[in-house]
Amino acid sequence: MELLAKGLLARVQTPSGFEVLRVTDAGIAELAAAHAGNVLARSAHEELVGIVARHLADSNRIAWRGLSVLAKVPGASTPVASGESKDELPVEPERCWVSACPDVFSIRNTTVPAYLAPIVHEIKVSRADLLGDLKKPTKRAAYLDMASECWYVLGTNAKGKAIGKANEVPDECGVLMLEDGGLNVARAAPHRRMQTLPFYLWMALAKASPSPREQAAMQGILGG
Repeated sequence: MELLAKGLLARVQTPSGFEVLRVTDAGIAELAAAHAGNVLARSAHEELVGIVARHLADSNRIAWRGLSVLAKVPGASTPVASGESKDELPVEPERCWVSACPDVFSIRNTTVPAYLAPIVHEIKVSRADLLGDLKKPTKRAAYLDMASECWYVLGTNAKGKAIGKANEVPDECGVLMLEDGGLNVARAAPHRRMQTLPFYLWMALAKASPSPREQAAMQGILGG
């Protein structure tokens, strides 16, 4: 109804007597403008993803872009044994599988499993995208299950202003800010030691191709 009211759609009577909706010239122009905006935002996002991935590679880390895995996160709590009263038994949290797609995932280039120090970098170049992401604790829990550190990398808007502040990001994540052409640490990410990567993650890495090592175009500290 809103699209009809704005003149972006039109009601058209077909020769067979049916009424259909067709996109008007104004609607086509609106779609084209929206598409151009999406392409611009995506280009800015991919550019920042590339900067982070290249610098990690130059820091002797192996980086993957757009990795897609299933990670385990805490779910509901349940008694450790069936057929008993919940009040009489300790309660352990269940863990469920969720889809995790970090923008950049990296590990140290080492042969010692305990030294891998896996890190997730989540890239944000839109204020709306950042606010929407902050409302997804399960997503962050998935990242923390697969990495010893999780970082949010906050870009800038069309006016060159930061899309967010470090204190808006939960404390379990670090924050990097794009400032004056460089990435600066606004808050360090808490580090937890991982003895090795979960098997599901090894399998995902085996099926994916890491980003090629290139000369970084930007200097910055990327948490490890």
